[in-house]
Amino acid sequence: MDQLDCVIAGAGVIGLAVARALARAGREVLVLEAAEAIGTETSSRNSEVIHAGIYYPADSLMARFCVAGRRALYAFCRDRGVPHRNCGKLIVATSADEDARLAGIKARAEANGVEGMRVLTAAEARAMEPALACTSALLSPATGIIDSHAYMLALQGEAEAAGAAVVFHAPVESARAVPGGMELRTGGAEPMTLGCRLFVNAAGLHAPALARRIDGLAAAHVPTAYYAKGNYFTLSGRSPFSRLIYPVPVPGGLGVHLTIDLGGQARFGPDVEWVDQLDYRVDPRRADGFYAAVRRYWPGLRDGALQPGYAGIRPKIVPRGAPAQDFVIQGPREHGLPGLINLFGIESPGLTASLALADHVAAIAAE
Repeated sequence: MDQLDCVIAGAGVIGLAVARALARAGREVLVLEAAEAIGTETSSRNSEVIHAGIYYPADSLMARFCVAGRRALYAFCRDRGVPHRNCGKLIVATSADEDARLAGIKARAEANGVEGMRVLTAAEARAMEPALACTSALLSPATGIIDSHAYMLALQGEAEAAGAAVVFHAPVESARAVPGGMELRTGGAEPMTLGCRLFVNAAGLHAPALARRIDGLAAAHVPTAYYAKGNYFTLSGRSPFSRLIYPVPVPGGLGVHLTIDLGGQARFGPDVEWVDQLDYRVDPRRADGFYAAVRRYWPGLRDGALQPGYAGIRPKIVPRGAPAQDFVIQGPREHGLPGLINLFGIESPGLTASLALADHVAAIAAE
């Protein structure tokens, strides 16, 4: 049986960021990915937003890692030529009740360390975005957009340059605690057994299922997985907006917002549906709800302008209607198994937070 130092399950943005951090710390790293390429699920099915850190509860892991990760991510992209743009975002109110809520959103953002938040009058917001309809708005200048695939390629390249290896079509089927670390069984065309000192479960949507197959890990430490599917529609033609446009948050989410990619393509979403299995089809009939939601802040949206785009699924670990979850990062202090780190519920802002989260995992691994 081959004996390795560190094995990571999952080559999404988190697994690759962790691989880079561990390899740069001098660890031997092998990344095992069940799919045929990097980032084929949550990491590539999102809005590619660099989040400022506005909405998360103070002192939560999401708030801490989003703010620190966002600062590190902008620097990473600038230094390595990863396509990105610090375009900013407007959170728009369309009623007196929503006007009053902007101050609370601003206060939460500032408590999290978000810089530059500013409340705008309707006239000030329309001066920035003439197509916008609102009663007031909150400007977030720290928000941006990124080419997520280019970012993951950069992470993979730096991890491999530091000695890490990434293997595809290699699912981790099971694991068990053994003296000195973990023993893994892999599937695929060439199943094998591997021993390692450290195993990082960064399997995203599949992390809870994989954790249940770790012999020696108490069931109480494994959360239940829930799937929150977000549907996105794209705009035919060029967007009249240069910034991201978000409504005031609604219960259970951030509402149907407008984001743009680096090519100027606008997309709207998500509308969230809770599903029992992975299904990335977008039902065209959901467009009616999108038109109604978007026209609250962009009344000029014409009929027939929206086309089914794509869907992404968030790795939730709380059910629908429950209080918002936080990232869950379990090391030996939490579950008692030396050589195991589990990452659960790494949904948005996971991409933004990835570098800070990876540094945290590397620090746990060094203990």
